Amino acid sequence: MTARRLSAAALAAAAIVGAVALPASAGDHARPERAKVEISAVQYDSPGWDDRSRRSLNKEWVELTNTTRRDVNLDGWTLENKDGRTYTFDHYRLEGRATVRIHTGKGRDTDSDLYMDRRNYVWDNHSDTATLRNDHDRFIDDASWGERHHRDGGHDRDRGHHH
Repeated sequence: MTARRLSAAALAAAAIVGAVALPASAGDHARPERAKVEISAVQYDSPGWDDRSRRSLNKEWVELTNTTRRDVNLDGWTLENKDGRTYTFDHYRLEGRATVRIHTGKGRDTDSDLYMDRRNYVWDNHSDTATLRNDHDRFIDDASWGERHHRDGGHDRDRGHHH
């Protein structure tokens, strides 16, 4: 083979590889970042006596974290326990890379703390699951603790904390 033919073959091969690789890499850059909100921590057993005081109820909480840079509108999203007790987010936007703590008891809502305004505990100390769903009732994330909290083939998703 002559040098000209080798050079032409190399250029043709490079053009084919480049044409195949270009759409994939161009597509990756054009894809917008998807919003990702996850349950990042759970305090299901409030420290001290379970006396249903405002202080005790507010030490039971679930934290949600937005892991992306974009704000996420949580209006209409729900946080639910396995018994069906549900908290529905109302006119709340979680900023990018931010965390919000949802307390069981009563209090004044802020950007970083929301309150369910309940007089009884929501999260079972021994075994429960917190499930987050969006405003279309689609599953977003969950966190389980206690006796039966293995899912996805035994993958442990226990994120319960005692602080």
